This record gives sequence, structure tokens and C-alpha cells, in this order.
Amino acid sequence: MTLKRTPLYERHAQLGARLVDFGGWEMPVQYASILDEHRAVRKRAGLFDVCHMGEVRVAGSEALPFLRHVLTNDAADLTVGQAQYTLMCKPDGGVIDDLIAYRLDEAEYLLVVNASNTSKNHGWLADHAGAGVDVDDVSDSKGLVALQGPEAEVILQPLTDADLTTSRYYHALDGEVAGFSAFVSRTGYTGEDGFEIMVAAEHTGRVWDTLREAGEERGLVPAGLGARDTLRLEAAMPLYGHELDANTNPLEAGLGYFVKLDKSDFIGREALIEVKEQGLDRKLIGFQMTGRGIARQGYAIQRDGEKVGEVTSGTFAPYLEQAIGMGFVTPDLAQPGTEIEIVIRGRPVEAELVKRPFYERKQ
Repeated sequence: MTLKRTPLYERHAQLGARLVDFGGWEMPVQYASILDEHRAVRKRAGLFDVCHMGEVRVAGSEALPFLRHVLTNDAADLTVGQAQYTLMCKPDGGVIDDLIAYRLDEAEYLLVVNASNTSKNHGWLADHAGAGVDVDDVSDSKGLVALQGPEAEVILQPLTDADLTTSRYYHALDGEVAGFSAFVSRTGYTGEDGFEIMVAAEHTGRVWDTLREAGEERGLVPAGLGARDTLRLEAAMPLYGHELDANTNPLEAGLGYFVKLDKSDFIGREALIEVKEQGLDRKLIGFQMTGRGIARQGYAIQRDGEKVGEVTSGTFAPYLEQAIGMGFVTPDLAQPGTEIEIVIRGRPVEAELVKRPFYERKQ
């Protein structure tokens, strides 16, 4: 299979990045050190290529009722320029994808979806769209970079005509960045303040270069998928294919806040109401290792020698300097302080349940 490449591929190669297959894309997993890139984002700033993410435009006179029907959160709450974390479910409540929905205009929305799910999402949306709704996959025409870290606003502000001081979390502004028309949202997947900057695909390289040059004196570094994963895990953010999938519902994943069961009917609503009424079979938890070892996806979680769940994500957290992870266990055990064991290469290693997120930035 031929891997797809983003508009920034040549730049990654020139920087000596280690490139890997990620959802069918040839992407940088790291440039120098995942630990250094991670810590740079926590303390200064990092620049990520996220052009592989998918973008689906939904527009038309019936766009809002349509989105209220296919998404768990309520798009009616969005004002123009506002973003919303939401999920798309099957009738049985299993998650098709988690995504961010933006309201661009009165009857126009943009959905930013996971890279490996773009085609599936577009097909699902198109199949359910009726009269008065246009659904277009515009991914190929868009470039997206993420500038993340406490220095992000200071680095970006001189390069844009948008007033970033007025930009609130999960809101977006139209403006220019490095002389190119851009859509700048105060969002990210790292647990830090920062921005995701969307431009025409052909302008992505120039914007990337300008941001790197402007951020150099502030300690900005290019960062790859490795740091992106350890950062999101410290912030306890779910990753599709790990904490979420077609066999996992939002309630057991701890995302009930983003499921508006009191709104008009939406796909999966009846199943999720039943789950809520009957109670969960399992619950997503966070844990830290108290014994020596690092948990990985698929490792068994034990309690008193009996399997009670499974790890969904695990790593050594570079900023916290602690081995951490997330996983599902039976609800009766899902309390912070509960002692468990993670089976690592056939050997049970001690761990303890802790509150999520593991890391939370100071406001």
C-alpha cells in the first residue's frame, strides 16, 4: 500500500524525522527525542503537522437538524466561530468517531475528524444526509498545523492580524497567518494552551516555516506523533482505537458530558439511555504504576489475581516522570486509590488507580 503524505513531508525528511505508517499516512513519530519534544511543549512550545486529520464540510438549510441527529453533543449550542467536542455513534451506542465541530456560519459547519476515520465518517454522514444538507470531504484542500505550549500565543500573535487575546478556548477566528488566509482555533490535543491553524494545502509549508523561524528564540521545536501521544495521555484525552471504538460507548469512556440525552432524538440515543438506566459493565480509569514497568495497550488488569479489565493506553509520562495508563475495569473497582496489578510480559506489577487527568495546566 502506498502511504499518503502531507504537504510537509519533504520538510520532515530534511529535518531527519523518523517516519512511520500512521493510519495510512507517512508521518513523523519523532525528530530527535520524544522526551525532549514533550517537555518543550509543556515548558515552551511545539509545532505539529496534523494535516492528516480529516475535514468534512456540512452545509445547507437543514444542516443544523442533521447534525443534531448524527452527533451526541448539541450543535444548536454553537455560535458562529465556536467549536464543540462531540461524538458520532452507531444505533447501538458504539462510537464511530470523536471529533470537533465548528460553526462557520448560520448554515455551515466544519467537522474535524480522525485521520483513519475520514472516509468512513464521510460515508456515514453522506448516507444519512437528506434534502437541504450538503456533505463534502474537503480534507485534500486543507492544511493543518498545531502550535502548542505556554509560548504559543506570544509566538503566533506577531504573525497574524487576528487578536488572539480575544480568542477563548474552543473558539476560532478568521484572519491571516504569515500573509495567508487562515482559520485559527484555540484548540489542541496536548493539554496545553495553543492553536490549530488551518490554511489552504498549498500554503502549509510557508506557514510551517514562518512559525518555526518565529518560535526559534522562544524554544519552539517540531514535535512528532510520539510526543503528541504522551502529551494527550498525560492530559487523559481519549484516542480512537484505544479508549474509543465501535464497541465502546461514550458513557463507559467517561464522556457523558458530551452526550445530550435530553435533546431531540439522535442516532444511538435509545441505546445510551438504556445503558444509563441499567448501569455500566465497565468504566474507564486512570492508573499509575507503583511497581517497575510500563503498561501497554492490551495488557490485562488484575485484582487479587483475577482479571478485571484491560489497558487501553500506557506510557512513561515525560513531564510527570511517572509510568501511567488508562484502561477499563469493572465499575465496582473504579475508585481512586484502588490497588491493581498490570500483567507485563506474564508478570503482575503493582499499580494504583488515580484521578484523571494526570496533568492539568495552570490557568
